[in-house]
Amino acid sequence: MTMIQALRSAMDVMMGRDPRVVVFGQDVGYFGGVFRVTEGLQKKYGSSRCFDAPISEGGIVGAAVGMAAYGLRPVVEIQFADYFYPASDQIVSEAARLRYRSAGDFTAPLTIRMPCGGGIYGGQTHSQSPEALFTHVCGLRTVMPSNPYDAKGLLIAAIECEDPVIFLEPKRLYNGPFDGHHDRPVVPWSQHAMGRVPEGHYTVPLEKAAVFRPGQALTVLTYGTMVWVAEAAARETGIDAEIIDLRSIWPLDLEAIVTSVKKTGRCVVVHEATRTSGFGAELAALVQEHCFYHLEAPIARVTGWDTPYPHAQEWNYFPGPDRVGRAMRQAMEG
Repeated sequence: MTMIQALRSAMDVMMGRDPRVVVFGQDVGYFGGVFRVTEGLQKKYGSSRCFDAPISEGGIVGAAVGMAAYGLRPVVEIQFADYFYPASDQIVSEAARLRYRSAGDFTAPLTIRMPCGGGIYGGQTHSQSPEALFTHVCGLRTVMPSNPYDAKGLLIAAIECEDPVIFLEPKRLYNGPFDGHHDRPVVPWSQHAMGRVPEGHYTVPLEKAAVFRPGQALTVLTYGTMVWVAEAAARETGIDAEIIDLRSIWPLDLEAIVTSVKKTGRCVVVHEATRTSGFGAELAALVQEHCFYHLEAPIARVTGWDTPYPHAQEWNYFPGPDRVGRAMRQAMEG
């Protein structure tokens, strides 16, 4: 399966298993979503289970919070992650705090799906990676898969979770294989990356990172599209890098990070989002706090620019194997 097919399969499985699961958002019903992730769900389950919403992100998430509080399990789509800002008050002030404010009388088991990142020349209003903003909010879970198998398992786990989950979907990974470069032929997925996505129900645990590529020389901490960029950099430099795919960005699998960095003694953090106050800063701080006496070189960060997302220069904006490879070499020389 492609990631699109895997995500659709996850919603299909859950809608078939649990009548409380409803799917809605802009154009997700008859049209099947701007990326066709929800294609066919309205036809199969009817317009009361999968339906279109007005162009009102605050209204979409606000309605979902109410549905979740009263027993449903809504899965809503924000058409692009860049569009979540009008819904931020509902996400931060209502969904994230409902369990605490009600002393556990109410929960908000809703999933907010958002395509994120670059790759379609969408410019600054269709290409943002705002994951760090969500990790700052107590009560939210933030997830970003890097491959179809994880995408399906994580989405099912998110729908079954009693807490609100921000589910970020890298657009560059939607439609199939990716070798870390935009100007190279697509290469076959490795078995580890693609796996065989089961048709039925399974989950990938939230809060658990994966060792995407085992290694001994240095640790790369990353997630989403950048997993594949880091893998390409390791392959091209010949450095025996261990790549940790965080999968759940928050809550974080700190044990997996610490175990890897203490083993390798070197750490490179990679993400597509803006550098300043990006999630890489939190990762670097945690590594320094927990692994300082094991480090053989300074922690390196490879990120997007501290600028509005450039339309024509997006392939220079987000890290590629060359930039990641330079950071890896520098870490090895430290």
